[in-house]
Amino acid sequence: MERAEALKRRFFAPAEITFHEPAMRRHEQAYYFGGDRRKQTEFDEAVNELVRSTDFVVFGAAVRKDAFARDFAESGIDPYLPVNPYAVAITMLLERYVDYLLVHGDQRKMGRVTFESQGAREDAEHQIQFARLLLEGTQWVPESAFQQAIQPGASFVPKSGSHPTELADLLARDLYEWARSGCQAPPRRWEVFTEKMYCRGDGTSGKFGVKVFPDSDIRDAVEAHRDKRLAMDAN
Repeated sequence: MERAEALKRRFFAPAEITFHEPAMRRHEQAYYFGGDRRKQTEFDEAVNELVRSTDFVVFGAAVRKDAFARDFAESGIDPYLPVNPYAVAITMLLERYVDYLLVHGDQRKMGRVTFESQGAREDAEHQIQFARLLLEGTQWVPESAFQQAIQPGASFVPKSGSHPTELADLLARDLYEWARSGCQAPPRRWEVFTEKMYCRGDGTSGKFGVKVFPDSDIRDAVEAHRDKRLAMDAN
């Protein structure tokens, strides 16, 4: 993350800062820059360029909690899904990560999973769900695929300093804002992140890097976004 360090030295003194949404988005705290609108804009543009120029692949899962609770968790209509929305998000995220690793990864190496630490209990719950996927698989991805693609045992790190978790934080906020809008209003960096989203073939059945669930009432908007990403590859 040398470019991130250089950006921080450019805008902050000292440069010991960790990027964090939504303070960046709202230009609060250190990102207020004394009310200097020009510097705020320059900082925003520099962060956008940092995201654009960094080589990474985007995966994400947004679980719409109210719709999920109403349509799935309370009714138990899908016995294959966990009832905890975070467990659902982990499941759908890693299904797509496994697809990427098995198709595009180096078969001599296995993928690793790192979570941002949220606390002892939360970390333990995420570790349990991660282990369950490797042991049991999902309705769509067998346990053998998880075991072949991903190292057992997730790691947990606090978000501190220049680290890929900063990028994950920026993406997570944009994904949240986009899903909250019914997948209609693209947030500030959404176009940049869209360019980096994993997409294979026609992008259906877990071959697209971003999943919104449930989506029955907004499927047209979700599919329009996926089609836009497919068009980027075509061009």
